[in-house]
Amino acid sequence: MSFRLAAYAVCVDAERVLLVRCVAPSGETTWSLPGGRVEHAEDPFDAVLREVAEETGCGAVVDRLLGVDSRVIPAAEARSGREHQNVGIFYQVRITGGVLRPEPNGATAEPAWIPLPDVVQLRRSSLVDVGLALAQTRPATGHVAPVPVGGLIAH
Repeated sequence: MSFRLAAYAVCVDAERVLLVRCVAPSGETTWSLPGGRVEHAEDPFDAVLREVAEETGCGAVVDRLLGVDSRVIPAAEARSGREHQNVGIFYQVRITGGVLRPEPNGATAEPAWIPLPDVVQLRRSSLVDVGLALAQTRPATGHVAPVPVGGLIAH
């Protein structure tokens, strides 16, 4: 089994959320939250700010920790073909400056502010739904029920 620790930014402002369009090697696109792998010896708090800057071109500050999500992707559904566990740490983040731009030489092709009602119509990572649920409900446990994958929602 492979394992990944990641940090994700949930940035909601004026009934819209900041998402990034990710392009898979197959050319398929999926919308996701800004964020990604926590590097060796990196604090997840620092990682989420680095990832926002890399993927969107914008500076940000963390307002609060929202929660943690752990999911196992079965081998048959994982890109690598082997079972994978992703542990995601979700932060409420506020953009402080910069201009939206694609990630140079990266996997994200386009950051965009998406109206919240339009999110359900997007092909998106389940991380989007987890992050928005954490931001909307702010559970004391920092945990929400798993998001079913299927249809427009992908791993």
